[in-house]
Amino acid sequence: MDIKLVITDIDGVWTDGGMYYSTSGEEFKKFSVYDGVGVKLLFDAGIHVVIMTGEKNAIIDNRAKKLKIERVYQGAGDKLILAEDLIKELGISLAEVAFIGDELNDITLLEKAGFTACPSQASDYIKNKVDIVLNKKGGEGAFKEFAFAVLKKNGRSDLIPK
Repeated sequence: MDIKLVITDIDGVWTDGGMYYSTSGEEFKKFSVYDGVGVKLLFDAGIHVVIMTGEKNAIIDNRAKKLKIERVYQGAGDKLILAEDLIKELGISLAEVAFIGDELNDITLLEKAGFTACPSQASDYIKNKVDIVLNKKGGEGAFKEFAFAVLKKNGRSDLIPK
């Protein structure tokens, strides 16, 4: 069954999971530009990309807006419940959902989504729940690597740059 929706966590997947603060208390996050390529290629394949994160931060909205990701769920508690509501709206099943996460609040969705992955630095209790453990760490192109795996799974390797 083809993947029609990719759901991604942010911290520890698109970032290195670090929290950076200035002396005035302003928070910073470092994103990898490589992951934006993954988003573009998924869009080119007609696959929706959605962000679900436990964090609440305008930085995440800014990154999503730059990449034209329209659905961003911040402050997400139970990601599985959010995903179930979303798939009902989209008329698809959990088997058609790919999810990448890296921590405890991702486990319920990692156990139910059709295709799952985590970055290489995730804990063993996460690595034991996913279909693939990526070679890349969060913040170093892990989402792009996952996007390539989704494209291959869907038989769309033609979109992956050679």
